[in-house]
Amino acid sequence: MSDSNVRAGISRREAIRATSLAGAALAGMRGVHGQTGSSDVIRVGAIGVGGRGRGALVQALSVPGSATKLTALADIRSDNITRTLQAVEQLDKSKIDCPADRRYEGFDGYQQVLEHCDLVVIAAPPAFRPAHFAAAVKAGKHVFMEKPISIDAAGTRVCLAAAKVADEKKLKVVVGLQRHYEERYRQTLARVREGLAGDLVSGQVYWNGDRPWWKARKPGQTELQYQIHNWGHFLWLCGDHIVEQHVHNIDVANWFLGMLPIDAYGLGGLQNRDPSKPTQIYDHHAVTFSYPGGVKIVSECRQFPGGEGKVTEEFQGTKGIVRIGEITDYKGNVLWKYDGPKRDPYQVEHDELQAAIRNDTPLNNAHYGATSSFTAVLGRYASYSGRRVEYDKVITLDDDLVPGNLSWETTAPVQPEENGQYPIVMPGSFKMPQAIKQPVS
Repeated sequence: MSDSNVRAGISRREAIRATSLAGAALAGMRGVHGQTGSSDVIRVGAIGVGGRGRGALVQALSVPGSATKLTALADIRSDNITRTLQAVEQLDKSKIDCPADRRYEGFDGYQQVLEHCDLVVIAAPPAFRPAHFAAAVKAGKHVFMEKPISIDAAGTRVCLAAAKVADEKKLKVVVGLQRHYEERYRQTLARVREGLAGDLVSGQVYWNGDRPWWKARKPGQTELQYQIHNWGHFLWLCGDHIVEQHVHNIDVANWFLGMLPIDAYGLGGLQNRDPSKPTQIYDHHAVTFSYPGGVKIVSECRQFPGGEGKVTEEFQGTKGIVRIGEITDYKGNVLWKYDGPKRDPYQVEHDELQAAIRNDTPLNNAHYGATSSFTAVLGRYASYSGRRVEYDKVITLDDDLVPGNLSWETTAPVQPEENGQYPIVMPGSFKMPQAIKQPVS
């Protein structure tokens, strides 16, 4: 991750251009499904096979009419590898061609997986995704990777550069922002593009829910092991939940508006702390993103018990109100309501990815995966600093949160305080990192 070409900053204008091209490519293959006449076996490898990675791998091996084999696995935990093999065996034992010498445990196992696959599922904790994605593209592999694909500006620059190389190599890349693969969202957006709601002028995106999972410290566990096993509670591993989780909804805003924000302004904090479950991340963020033309998107996310849960996106246009699956005018009259099929978008992602691989049709979600992940990062910087932060300036920050050359002997980058709690960013007193020295085009 030190190559100056990979680390070079990419401007908001350039990112918009790349994302638009990727969106056009996706629109051109909307009707493609997993059925194909090709009999070639797609060798599937997986990097990071905890719960979500395991599920994504099973879905990759479940594409109708697509011959696939599991050929290599990597995870830092051997028990995850064992559970994954058991899950695939329950699906179809004949799908497994993964002997013991192609099951890799440790931080560098991803490199070996890439030697034994055509398509790789990348689902290790978010901190590692830029490096894993860049390595997969360098090795010429098709990719499915979970969101977010970056948690800081440095990682975003890596992903945007790798996305360009993936285009050059005609690699197919899908990112686990599965709303793009849900027909209800696609058809709602189609009606918006037709002008049914007029021009979109504002919107609200929400992920308000309960506390995330937490795992108790095990006897003999090092601090680094503990943090990685609880990666959703540490900034350097997950980017805070506005990035790790709320990216889904922020991504929808960018997608429906067809543009990226100019800046963000917000607040956040940790109000509802459970001392028995130490965490380093906030439990709430509230951010307003400003887009070209004066469009505003209000973003809310929280992770604490009580209150009303809400996970959705809404937009207001000059002619009506857009809710996913329904558009009404301002008198409440229904202008359109979705009544189409309800296919599992988590499976559709893999169906369309493998169809693109077999038919060699353009498909690269990494452009919008990177810009949406970074938009969430921008929101985090707004809530941490309490200041207005600009997209084009933050993308240049020298803010790599992930230690280099990580091993089990590495000292964890954050240490607990005497009371067992972890330091929390104080709103308003957070100091922004410096910009990188390379010029940004």
